[in-house]
Amino acid sequence: MKTDVFAQRHIGSNQEEQAEMLKAINVNSIDELIKKTVPKDILLQNELQLAPAVSEHEYMDHIQKLSVKNKLFKNYIGLGYHPTITPGVIQRNILENPGWYTAYTPYQAEIAQGRLEALLNFQTMVTDLTGMEIANASLLDEGTAAAEAMILLFNTRSRNQKKKDALQFFVSENVLPQTIDVLTSRATPLHIDLVIGNHETFEFSENVFGGLVQYPGKNGKVVDYTDFVKKANETEVRIAVAADLLSLTLLTPPGEWGADVVVGTTQRFGIPMGYGGPHAAYFATKEEYKRSLPGRIIGVTKDIDGNRALRMALQTREQHIKREKATSNICTAQVLLAVMAGMYTVFHGPKGLKYIASKILNHTYTLNSALKDLGFEQVNKVFFDTLNITVPSASKVKEIAELLQVNFLYNSETSVTIAINETTNLEDINEIVRILTKATGKNFTEIHELKEVDVKPEFKRTSDYLTNPVFNTHHSETAMMRYIKKLERKDLSLNHSMISLGSCTMKLNAASEMLPLSWPNWGNIHPFVPVDQAQGYQEVLKGLENDLNEITGFYATSLQPNSGAQGEYAGLLAIKAYHESRGDSHRHICLIPSSAHGTNPASAVMAGMKVVVTKATEEGNIDFEDLKEKAILHKDNLSCLMVTYPSTHGVFESGIKEITQLIHDNGGQVYMDGANMNAQVGLTNPATIGADVCHLNLHKTFAIPHGGGGPGVGPICVVEHLAPFLPSNPVVKTGGENAIKAVSSAPWGSALVCLISYGYIKMLGAKGLKSATENAILNANYIKTKLEAEYNILYSGENGFCAHEMIVDFRSFKAKGIEVVDVAKRLMDYGFHAPTVSFPVAGTLMIEPTESENKEELDTFINALLSIKAEIDEQDFHDENSVLKNAPHTQQMLTGDQWSFNYSRQKAAYPLENIADNKFWPTVRRVDDAYGDRNLVCSCEPIENYIEA
Repeated sequence: MKTDVFAQRHIGSNQEEQAEMLKAINVNSIDELIKKTVPKDILLQNELQLAPAVSEHEYMDHIQKLSVKNKLFKNYIGLGYHPTITPGVIQRNILENPGWYTAYTPYQAEIAQGRLEALLNFQTMVTDLTGMEIANASLLDEGTAAAEAMILLFNTRSRNQKKKDALQFFVSENVLPQTIDVLTSRATPLHIDLVIGNHETFEFSENVFGGLVQYPGKNGKVVDYTDFVKKANETEVRIAVAADLLSLTLLTPPGEWGADVVVGTTQRFGIPMGYGGPHAAYFATKEEYKRSLPGRIIGVTKDIDGNRALRMALQTREQHIKREKATSNICTAQVLLAVMAGMYTVFHGPKGLKYIASKILNHTYTLNSALKDLGFEQVNKVFFDTLNITVPSASKVKEIAELLQVNFLYNSETSVTIAINETTNLEDINEIVRILTKATGKNFTEIHELKEVDVKPEFKRTSDYLTNPVFNTHHSETAMMRYIKKLERKDLSLNHSMISLGSCTMKLNAASEMLPLSWPNWGNIHPFVPVDQAQGYQEVLKGLENDLNEITGFYATSLQPNSGAQGEYAGLLAIKAYHESRGDSHRHICLIPSSAHGTNPASAVMAGMKVVVTKATEEGNIDFEDLKEKAILHKDNLSCLMVTYPSTHGVFESGIKEITQLIHDNGGQVYMDGANMNAQVGLTNPATIGADVCHLNLHKTFAIPHGGGGPGVGPICVVEHLAPFLPSNPVVKTGGENAIKAVSSAPWGSALVCLISYGYIKMLGAKGLKSATENAILNANYIKTKLEAEYNILYSGENGFCAHEMIVDFRSFKAKGIEVVDVAKRLMDYGFHAPTVSFPVAGTLMIEPTESENKEELDTFINALLSIKAEIDEQDFHDENSVLKNAPHTQQMLTGDQWSFNYSRQKAAYPLENIADNKFWPTVRRVDDAYGDRNLVCSCEPIENYIEA
C-alpha cells in the first residue's frame, strides 16, 4: 500500500480483489477485459499527456499556493452577487458533511425525507418572501430562472395571443446584464423578440405576451411597479420579476403587487460567491401555472399508513420526460445550495433576516447621507443596498479604490455603483467615503455612528412571513446542529453504502478534493472582479480546460454550463452558429436515437431544431440502416446527430465510427452526450469516435458530488472549427471570436466546484484516470457475471461484456405481481439505494457501481439482489401482503404491538446477517404519490392538515 498514491484511495478494490473479480468474469487481465469490451479501432494508442499524479498532501500544498494568487478585495460590485456570512453550523454540518453532499436526487422518497424537508423549507421561504403561491426546489442561477420565466409565460399565452402570434417580451433596461444575455440566448432560437427599454415609457401592444423587471434594479433603484403590472394585465400581458430575496423582508413583495412569476438567486443567504457559483436560484409563481413550472417541486403526501411524508410532486410534468414536446430541458437543481440557503433562514428566522436586511439598509443610508453632505449626487431616490453615484472621474476612483483593495462597479466614466452587503461595517463605510473624497479632492469627515432608517411607507412590507415553527425554533447553535443532524439521519448517502445509479456515476467525492471549497480565498471572489485579481482561479480553470481538452481529444472547452442539460444546449447552439456562419441556417434537423435521455430532444427543441427520432435494434444499438435512411433523407437540412457513448444501454457499439462518418458525409455535426464518459477516460475519447462536440458531467465522471440533486457542471468540449462559437459573458470576456450569448449568468459558471475536478485529475494523473475507468468497467462486469444466473441482463457487447453499467430486467416477475418498484423499495431494507429505475427500459434497473467501490461492497449488493430473487421465487402469485409489496419496513412497524404479516419481523428488517451491523431505517413507509398530486401542498403547514380524519 503506497499511502501517497491517491489512486489507491479513490479506487475501491486492491490488486488482490481485482484479480479475484477478473477470475470470476473469466479473463486473465484488465487489458484483456478492455480489449474484449472496447472496439479496437477506437482504443487510444498513447497515454494521456497530463501532468504526473501528485499525492493528496502535495495537492493541498499546491491548491493553497494557488489560492493566495486570488486577491481578497472588499467587493461592492453587486450585480446579483454579494459577500455574505455562512454560519459555521451550516458550513460544518452541511457544506463539509458527506451525509449531505454525497446524496442523490430524492427519487427514492422513503430514504430521502431529510433533504426533502430541507427543500420544503426552501420552497416555503421563497413563497413567503415573494408573496407567491408556489415555488420549485431551486434552479441553476438567476439568469436561467429568468429565461425559464419567459418560456413559461410564452407557453401559457392566452388563446388570443397565440392566435395573433404574440412574440414580444419586454425586458427592463434595469435588468442585470448577464440575465439579458441569457434571455437573448434562450429567446433567439424560439423567435421570441426581446424588447429592451424603460418600463415607464413602454407601450403594451397585442404583440407583447410578457415582461421582466428587476426589483431593485441593477443599479439599486427601487421602483413601485404596481401601475406597470396593472397596465400589463389590462392587455393580457403577464409580468415576471427578478427580485433580491433579502430585500423582500423590508420591501413589498412582488406577489402583493400582481407579479405572475418571481425569480432570483439565494446566494446572499449564506452561500459563498465562489467566482460565480454554484448558487441556488429560486422560481415562484401562481398556483395556476403549477403544471408548467420548470424544475422539481417538493410536495406533501402520506405513506400507506397515513403518516405525513414528502416526495417530489407532479413528476410527470418534469420537462425532460416530455422529450421533444418539452419546453425546457431542466432536469436538475442546486439542492445542496438550496438546503444551505433554507437552513440560513431556519437559523436566523424572520427576525434575524429582517435584522440583516435592516443593517444593510442602515449602512447604505448612512453612506448616502455622508455623500450627500459632501455634495455628491446620488441617483437612486429609493434604494435598499445599492447607491448610484455621479463622479467627475470613475477612472480616478477606480485607481484609488484598487490601491486600497476595494472594488466598485463602474458603469461609465461618470457613474460608480456601490452595493452594501451583510459583512459591511462602519469602518468599511468610512473607507468608501475616504476613497471618494480623495478621488474628488473633497475633505473627508469620519462617520462615528450608524444612522437608522425605515423603508418609505409606500414601499414598506406590512405582511407577515416565515411564521411556520421551523423558522422560529432553531436559533441557538445547539438546536440548529441537532435539527440538521435529525434530517441527515433520515437520508441514505454514500457515507452509508454504495449508490449504484446507472447513468449517474455516484463515485467517491474525496475529502482532499472538497476541503478547499471552504477556504475564503476561493469562496469570497466576486465573478466580475478584474481577471488579474483572480489569478488563482484563472490557473485552475485554464488548467482544467486544458486537461479536459486532452482527455476528450478536442481543441477547446467552455466551463460555463451549469449542468449537463445546459451543456447539451450550449453545444447545440455552437453547432447552430457554425452552420449559420457558413450560410447553412436551414440546417435544423437533429437526429436522436430512441434510447437517448429525455434531455437530448428537449435541448434540441430549445435550440430551435426539429427532432427526428431514429430506431434502436433489439440489441439496444443504433439501427444503422434506419439512421442512414434518415440522414440521407434529410442531408440538405441535417444539423447534427446526438449520440451517447457508450450507449444508454451500457454498451460500446462497434460501429460508432461508421455512424459519425455517415453524419459528416451528409453535412451534419456529431454531438456526443458525455453522460457515460466514465467508461471512456484514458481508453478512448469523443474525438477518436468522430464527435465534434461533447458535454461532460463533472458531477459524474470528474468527482463533483451530486449534493442531493445539484450542483452540477456540464462543460462543453469542441473541435477547432466550433471553438469560435463557445459562449460569452457581457461583463467579463469569455468564449470564442464569434461567441454565442451566455448560457449561464457567471463567466465560468460554477467556478468554485471546478476545483474538485481540477484536484481529481491532478491527483490521479493519466495512469490513475485510466485505472479508474478500467475498474469501473471491471466492477460492472463482475456484478453482471454474479447476477446473470438469476436475472436477465438485457444488453452486452459483441464479446458478452458490458461497459461501466448494465440493465437488469424484472419484467418477467410481473406474472407474480412483482414490479420493479417493489424491488427498488425492498433494497432499502437491505441498506441500499435502488439503481436507476425504468430507464432507459421500463421495468428494469440500470446498475453502475463505479470504480470507487471495493469487492466487499459489491458482494454485499450482489447478495442483496440474490436474496431478493429468492424472495420473489418463494412468493405466491399476486401476494399483496408479501415482504416485497410491503417494503420498505420502518422501525415503527418493527417495534409496534401489532404484526399482521405472514413473514417475520426478522425477515422484514434483517433478511441477511450483515445488515444488523449497519442498519439503515427508512423513516416512512411507501409514499402515496397519487394522493400528493391530487392534494398538492408544496410549503410547510401544520402536520394535522395533511392527515385524513
